[in-house]
Amino acid sequence: MRTTITTSYKTAAEHISNGQIVAFPTETVYGLGANAFDGAAVKKIFTAKGRPSDNPLIVHVADIGQIASVVSSMPRYAEKLIEEFFPGPLTLVLPKNKKISSLVTAGLTSVGIRIPNHLIAKKFLKECSVPVAAPSANISGSPSPTTWQAVKSDLNGRIPCILKGNPSQIGVESTVVDCTGNTPVILRAGGVTLEQLRKIIPSTRLQKRQQTISKSPGVKYRHYSPMAYVFIVSNMTETVPLKSSAYIGLHNNEKNQFGLKKICRTEAEYARSLFHFFRECDKKDIETIYCESVSEDGIGLAIMDRIRKASYQ
Repeated sequence: MRTTITTSYKTAAEHISNGQIVAFPTETVYGLGANAFDGAAVKKIFTAKGRPSDNPLIVHVADIGQIASVVSSMPRYAEKLIEEFFPGPLTLVLPKNKKISSLVTAGLTSVGIRIPNHLIAKKFLKECSVPVAAPSANISGSPSPTTWQAVKSDLNGRIPCILKGNPSQIGVESTVVDCTGNTPVILRAGGVTLEQLRKIIPSTRLQKRQQTISKSPGVKYRHYSPMAYVFIVSNMTETVPLKSSAYIGLHNNEKNQFGLKKICRTEAEYARSLFHFFRECDKKDIETIYCESVSEDGIGLAIMDRIRKASYQ
């Protein structure tokens, strides 16, 4: 298969209309989309990624007016979250509309939905004129792509089209909130923080433990993993092999001259850089990556979630 790489959102949308799949930029990571009403098209996402079929997808819409075609009902507190955070890096899990393919929801009666806060993504979605189901545009289990070049590295020849855009500004996936119960429950930490959500709905809480059947992507299987071993460290005082090791974090330690090192000025930069750094390590055949732990406040909760899933710790 020849992969077309384009800057035209209209060209990309034509692929969706023709029952094909398209990689497209968002503010979180690049997504791999298909018409959410077209089961045959959605199946192509799972094939291209090598994604397990019991891992649900998130449906992306261009505007609030499209939400009714995806969900069947919505509690008042979900409406408040939409008013505050849409468009943005927040996904709400709600009872699904029967028109949505069961492949999108992994057979569940609920569906995740969001509106990206990204100019190209919004133009693309509007041109598609249908809701677009999309996980991250990478081989399943590998670090999520934050550049179109990363998408090409994973999926060139496996998908028909990549819509080019700038690097993702947030760098970790959306926060997923279950809104099928009496109070909102965070299933996956992401670009909208627990603290921000609680300012709107004070009863918002984190899911206590991972469920066997999950309503959210990115929680059941190992995700975000580079080829190297990933270790979480609070500081880097030990001596490690130079060329075969890498480090990413907020604090510099001159004692260790790593083969690759990224010192981030803020936690937001850490989140934005993490997946790209993992991919750079793969290019340099790094064997071990040391990731500095951060406080699980704000975006730090999402950073630690991604590092743990990459490391199996």
